[in-house]
Amino acid sequence: MPLLSADSSKITRKQSFRSLEMVKVDMDKEIDLQPFGVDYGRLENGLVYYVKCNPKPKKRAALALAVKVGSILEGEDERGVAHIVEHLAFSATKKYTNHNIVKFLESIGAEFGPCQNAVTSFDETIYKLLVPIDKPELLSEAIQVLAEFSSEIRLSKDDLEKERGAVMEEYRDNRNASGRILDAYWTLMMKGSKYADRLPIGLENVIKTVSSQTLKQFYQKWYHLCNMAVIAVGDFSDTKSVIELIRTHFGHKYSALDPLPISHLPVPSHVEPRFSYFVEPEASGSAVMISYKMQVDEVKTVKDYREMLVKSMFRTALNRRFFKVSRRKDPPYFSCSISAYVLVRQLKAYIMTSSCKEKGTLEALESMLIEVARVRLHGFTEREISVVRALLMSRIESAYLERDQMESSSLRYEYSQHFTDNKPIIGIEYEAQLQKSILPDILASEVSKFAEKLWTSCSCVIQIVEPQASATLDDLKNIVRKIDKLEKERSISPWDDDHIPEEIATSKPHTGNIVQQHEHVNIGATELVLSNGMRVCYKCTDFFNDQVLFTGFSYGGLSELPESKYFSSSMGSTIAEEIGVFGHRPSVLMDMLAGKRVDIDIEVRAYRRTFYGDCSPFYLETALKLVYQLFTSNVTPDDEVIKRVMQVKEEAILARERDPYTSFSNQAMEINYGNSYFFRPFKISDLQKVNPLKACEYFNTCFKDPSAFTVIIVGNIDPTVALPLILQYLEEEIHYTWFLSKLLETKLLQLLRFKHGQIYSASVSEFIDGDLPCLDSDILGDIRIDFSCDPKISLKLVDLALNEIFRLQEEGPSDQDVTTILEIEQRVHENGLQDNYYWLNRILCSYQSRIYSGDVSTSFKMLDEGRSKVRKSLTPLTMQLALQRIMHHKNQHTVVILMPQTSWFKRLRSFSQWTLHGIDVKILAAIAGFTVLALSLRRYSPKS
Repeated sequence: MPLLSADSSKITRKQSFRSLEMVKVDMDKEIDLQPFGVDYGRLENGLVYYVKCNPKPKKRAALALAVKVGSILEGEDERGVAHIVEHLAFSATKKYTNHNIVKFLESIGAEFGPCQNAVTSFDETIYKLLVPIDKPELLSEAIQVLAEFSSEIRLSKDDLEKERGAVMEEYRDNRNASGRILDAYWTLMMKGSKYADRLPIGLENVIKTVSSQTLKQFYQKWYHLCNMAVIAVGDFSDTKSVIELIRTHFGHKYSALDPLPISHLPVPSHVEPRFSYFVEPEASGSAVMISYKMQVDEVKTVKDYREMLVKSMFRTALNRRFFKVSRRKDPPYFSCSISAYVLVRQLKAYIMTSSCKEKGTLEALESMLIEVARVRLHGFTEREISVVRALLMSRIESAYLERDQMESSSLRYEYSQHFTDNKPIIGIEYEAQLQKSILPDILASEVSKFAEKLWTSCSCVIQIVEPQASATLDDLKNIVRKIDKLEKERSISPWDDDHIPEEIATSKPHTGNIVQQHEHVNIGATELVLSNGMRVCYKCTDFFNDQVLFTGFSYGGLSELPESKYFSSSMGSTIAEEIGVFGHRPSVLMDMLAGKRVDIDIEVRAYRRTFYGDCSPFYLETALKLVYQLFTSNVTPDDEVIKRVMQVKEEAILARERDPYTSFSNQAMEINYGNSYFFRPFKISDLQKVNPLKACEYFNTCFKDPSAFTVIIVGNIDPTVALPLILQYLEEEIHYTWFLSKLLETKLLQLLRFKHGQIYSASVSEFIDGDLPCLDSDILGDIRIDFSCDPKISLKLVDLALNEIFRLQEEGPSDQDVTTILEIEQRVHENGLQDNYYWLNRILCSYQSRIYSGDVSTSFKMLDEGRSKVRKSLTPLTMQLALQRIMHHKNQHTVVILMPQTSWFKRLRSFSQWTLHGIDVKILAAIAGFTVLALSLRRYSPKS
């Protein structure tokens, strides 16, 4: 075998992964610290830059300013300041005032939203922009925005007061059950280090009282160009001109003060495990978390890279065991997994998490620890490792095939990690050849050895979460001692694995033939009608080399059922999936598909039955085999599976009843849609009505008649390969609602966040029943507005929101509002045209549209023309009229508010406030201030 050399990454671009030659690897060879495949350098003022030409998506650039400044640098009276500075960057800078940066982004179709444009963590702050660059000046201005962030954030008293409410709302948003659980766990994990007390969101008191002067001092102290990197990845004609733009906007900037060194703050290790028994009445379920902390691996040599692969194989192998245990009779947990996380700079953790039945946490903890001990005692089998090896080889093959089709935002993330965490970037070609050469030589004994680093004496932290106390800390400690004793006595038996069949389908079906074939030129798709009556429409694309998407649907679903059959039938797909809808149990099928890039799922909903998934072009036959198995297999009740499914469902119902947000959502649904069995969520009493035999019988009728199904396939398809496999195994007004929803979302964000500073985010979503197969009824739906806020001002903000909607109905939006909405929609559309999912959904909607009458190209054309017609007609006046038509009754809305739990006396007093506001609604008492306006929307069918 030839020796892998430094220039082996210069592999022919068209060379396939399977033709890559395995090579002899020099384990002592050093990994290049310079990032591969990107223009990388440093300006005289210390600023680092990464510039890369990348054509996906077209005419777009993913930009970032990475700053090695996070919450860990805050003093005690500054806790939360790093995050507030990030917020204020978008409020005002030297050049941009009054949220003009947000207005600029929206004017060019680059949306602004929570966590979409910036994120503050413990060790860094990242500002991100995804901007169109079809006009030369846009890239320059976007880079200028980043330059303003680096040194010109205004941080005035007025800016701070306007933004405090938004930051406070983000803080309040994290005070739910999950936030409380994670905060407690983090504090225990980081005990003894400054990280324990430096959660990026900060302290409530600091957010409410910190001065603008304190913000300025922090900003001037830490924001230095030598701590920053500019990242630009996009569809550029060349990199030199982009580097010159960076030099133009950043090159003249120099820090007024000498930068302070950013020192590493260690997290002390500990031999004794730490325990936490956390009782959270609103917890979504009972859970166990076990963490093992260790230093982040430095990948400096090929040997280090090999060790990284060994650890990845260990996690994958252990996860597969966890999954199989969860599918056994009376399992100790419903789900369990292990993952590796970089917690803070230079510290990572291997974290095992499981969810289990209430009062079952001790059993789950014992089982999790036993599986790790079992690996230490007996190791993984060679068969298990061969399966894992195939999985990893499949993943790197997919990455290699897609190496020229990576999204710019993904590359931006890689470069930011290189800057903040020194994560090496060696190039996918070199990495593919390394893995192909190294993986076959990694033995099961090597992978198993990593379990030696997961003793409870290795900086281990164990947390139990339950809604009600059922154990003590001593019980947890006793479990750990019990497993240690069993391991020392070697009383843990070896792993007993399942028998895995060779073939998914035991017999191949007879090949059918094509009855009709139509070319739909306007879609670029071909439609077939097969001899079994199934309709297949496929579109060949080159957006991704290793992706084929497919979905098949048929009308008819749960809406056809009376209440006496509904509860059993609605559980049919859940029970069937656990038994195995493709002829094999899920735990067996998982191994049968190891190394094959195929994913397929099923769904039975109100009006349709659907199967959907994706696969590599290499495994299209495997995917179609699974579809064939779906149509030819029957599921029969299995007592063990039924018991587990019903137990999981019962726990989910109980968890949902504990969660105030779910209760709130259910009540809002009941107010808007009534208490019909079809709309309301499952109750424990409903679960008792489920007959497993009837559930399986119903499911077996759902995927039996291929002539009732239409299948759409989009992706890298070779028709000469795909057609024989298909034949063998598969024998206008509504457009306005999207624009109106986006208009309302933009205007409410401007009003409630940027003007009044009282919310963090607002979302407006539309639900249209336009996919109802019945053609002779009106199209109905609703528009829903969601935001969270301080409970004390919820009524005021509801009034402001409603008044803004009424104002838009009476006065209409501005010309700039319309231009912004059109630009955002156009950019979304342009990005979608380069995406397989977008095309799959467009073709699917064309088949499922009410205007479809047998010719998909006609309905596709009419929908496309409908979009274009609406775009051309959009003016302030037409949007105003559309608002008046669609929301034509001022009082046809409901307002539902989830309030913190208070005394009944205070709650009764609040009713008078509602009367004063003239709103007749129900008020729900629960845990947080969260407001929903569900505005009724009525549309008319084409007949009217």
